[in-house]
Amino acid sequence: MKTRTGAKISAVLSDVDGTLVTDEKSLTARTESAVAALRTAGIAFAIVSSRPPRGLRNLATTLGIVTPMVCFNGGVIVEPDLSVLTTHLLAADVARRSVAILEEKGVNVWVFAGQDWFLRRTGGSYVELERHTVGFGPKLVEDFQPFFGSIAKIVGVSADFDHLAQCEREVRTALASEATVARSQPYYLDITHPLANKGVALASLAKLLGVPLTEIAVIGDGTNDVAMFERAALSIAMGNAAPDVQQAADLVTSRNGDDGFASAIERFILAGTWPSVNIGSTDVAGSA
Repeated sequence: MKTRTGAKISAVLSDVDGTLVTDEKSLTARTESAVAALRTAGIAFAIVSSRPPRGLRNLATTLGIVTPMVCFNGGVIVEPDLSVLTTHLLAADVARRSVAILEEKGVNVWVFAGQDWFLRRTGGSYVELERHTVGFGPKLVEDFQPFFGSIAKIVGVSADFDHLAQCEREVRTALASEATVARSQPYYLDITHPLANKGVALASLAKLLGVPLTEIAVIGDGTNDVAMFERAALSIAMGNAAPDVQQAADLVTSRNGDDGFASAIERFILAGTWPSVNIGSTDVAGSA
């Protein structure tokens, strides 16, 4: 349990899917207003996502984001115009073994390299959802071999959530310190460089913004958000987050479908009405 003393918040870093946007991948008017209110208050706003850079471009334009954007869970950090600031790519051998393990487990495999998304078979679960989410479609290839060495993220995809959870444990054990392995959604298992995790990304962003970690609040809903919860001054979990993710956060807001992001910004950041000591997940921001 963390202890807080009402520290100053100078920047907010938000996850995107399941947090900033609704399940339909859209921004609500209240969310847009909350981001604008942060800007008016002089509080920097940045986004972190497992999405590729191209998948964040429309959000950046709509929200008027001027800060660096963290993509692939920290595998690539770009300016709002998508010019690259930093990269952490998977080692070729690690990428090759990751693909082999996932395919052996019967899990669909997606590969993100450069500005593109590749897969070896058409169809499959969640392809259309991802196309809608990132705003562009995949390229069909016969083999991933040409991309080993330039891959930012490998995704194992399955509609069998329990099976994918088991895969997560097995892949993490097999790759150990050679990769970051975490589900960004119950149906997506992300494999990235060891330094491509949201905890390291938060520290990198803090340096780019010139804001100390002790003045940054973070908000998210996924297992992969816990790494940034651990390093931020204030961490907020969404009401749609799994119980263990909520438990890892200082505070919990309402669901992403109920304007939970906006509620958190309005109450916890702008109004500053959060406990000064022993912050716990029982303090929940409502949608009102």
